[in-house]
Amino acid sequence: MIVDWDDAYANGPHIDGAETYPALWASRAGSFRNELGDRAELDIAYGAGARQRFDLFRPVGVPAGLALFIHGGYWKAFDKSTWSHLARGAVENGWAVALPSYTLAPEARISEITVEIACALSVAAERIEGPISLAGHSAGGHLVSRMLCRNAPLGEGLRARIAQVVSISGLHDLRPLLKLEMNEALRLDDAEAVMESPALQYPVEGARLTCWVGGDERPEFLRQNDLLANIWTGLGAETETIRVQGKHHFNVIADLEDRESALTRRLVDTGA
Repeated sequence: MIVDWDDAYANGPHIDGAETYPALWASRAGSFRNELGDRAELDIAYGAGARQRFDLFRPVGVPAGLALFIHGGYWKAFDKSTWSHLARGAVENGWAVALPSYTLAPEARISEITVEIACALSVAAERIEGPISLAGHSAGGHLVSRMLCRNAPLGEGLRARIAQVVSISGLHDLRPLLKLEMNEALRLDDAEAVMESPALQYPVEGARLTCWVGGDERPEFLRQNDLLANIWTGLGAETETIRVQGKHHFNVIADLEDRESALTRRLVDTGA
């Protein structure tokens, strides 16, 4: 039985050296942008809002497809500039990679952020032809999973191009967050928590989903990871659950930098 719900969803206090990660991420992200030079298109607008912008990183030659990475931070922290380096593995496999920012809570509700991600995907997809793969971390894992729900705000043509979704340490049932202090910023109520929980929605026909998590993550993140794959398997989706031993919530995403890693290979696997 969980007594302290805030602690159950707190990652930093349970990771050695947690305070060093944001600076490391920002440094690696900046170095990657500089390395790509003209192949990095920055601050492309997908809406009128100040944070409705994405960066697009192109491979050498014609892209094999479009990958979209959505950052985490409990829908209330970070932006695209911290995570550019996570595009490296897919770019080196010949994919274009888009990384959007989005309006953060409390300025935006989670349902509004879902719409923003759909808009970002739509605009990015107009620039890059071919299959689409989505990956997201933590809150970003929630957001990419939402794009596979039948009630996602996507057109049929765009939805049909989504070949693979990888939810990394994703939050798939938002109802427990109603118990957390952070809900003062998220402003979730019962109805929105249900509507925005992929685990409580139906997947689209032909959905392919991988739920990926570090083996050393908090028990609630392990449960949330397994939950969606379990439920959607029973609803006809092609799902897999992967736990990577020795990885925690802050380093489980690092393998996206490696073109040969299992995580990158999964992201660019279109099933063709």
